[in-house]
Amino acid sequence: MSDALAPWNATLTLAEHTLIVYALSVAGLALFAFFVKSWVSVSEVTGRYRSGVYAGLCITGIAFLSYVLLVLEFAIGYDRKGASWVPNANAILSWAPRYFDWTVTVPLLVIELIAVATLAGAAARRLRAVGIAAAFLMISTGFVGGVVIDSGTNTGALWTWGVISGVFMVVLYVLVIYVVVKGGRDLKGTEAAGTLRNAGILLIVTWMAYPVVFGLQGWGHGGAVITWMQIVLSAADIVAKVGFGSMIHKIAKLRSAEDVRTGVDTLPEALWISSEKLSDGTLPNTATAHHSQHATAAPGAQRARR
Repeated sequence: MSDALAPWNATLTLAEHTLIVYALSVAGLALFAFFVKSWVSVSEVTGRYRSGVYAGLCITGIAFLSYVLLVLEFAIGYDRKGASWVPNANAILSWAPRYFDWTVTVPLLVIELIAVATLAGAAARRLRAVGIAAAFLMISTGFVGGVVIDSGTNTGALWTWGVISGVFMVVLYVLVIYVVVKGGRDLKGTEAAGTLRNAGILLIVTWMAYPVVFGLQGWGHGGAVITWMQIVLSAADIVAKVGFGSMIHKIAKLRSAEDVRTGVDTLPEALWISSEKLSDGTLPNTATAHHSQHATAAPGAQRARR
């Protein structure tokens, strides 16, 4: 069995080098833009769904920093020699930070999805724990085979650990499908149900890009293959983090508006999506809150008087 070609060991043409720089830079800028958008939009959802927005902020913030590192290391990891860019000892860091990013952000994607679904209490906690563990193990075992063992050049290790990683990926797929199906049933007939379904489909389809690219490391050789791997992963990161995050934010707003309309929760500002007003701004009933606080404090005050 021939050795695998680690992506960071391939010599690149001038065009291939330029395309990779372009893909990495665009992905990083898209992630930063969505991070800022999410940051200023936190107040658009009620506290019940805000953890999903916070997870999205963490995802895009971490991913943006990883792309900054990828761009910097790619710049110093290759030396220009005539019409080619030849990798040096730093070139591995133009690839490995993707695993650092995914180890944290893929579990956060699970948290983001469950935060706006219809699971609550112990059921939500159990699924969240399973999803976080499966996501972490999926990425970490892939990192062992794709980077750690023999610096990613051992084809046997690549496929062995790839299969192990794939088992945890199946667990994640089952979890996502369950969350989406249950949410669709509980939210039946609402726009949130359709958006939740689309978000689940988007996540499942996008995640398929990662094992495909991982597999290319086992048989693909040459700068052209490596270039496509970088471009596909950059595009997949945009879709999985920005596209999916946008859907999650929309679900959070739709469900927040429903809670405000039914009196379950309050939000000071009116909620809008695509210039369509979903709910009016409301404030907590201060008189009721004051009465509740007074009633809570009264027994203590009575004991103090006695």
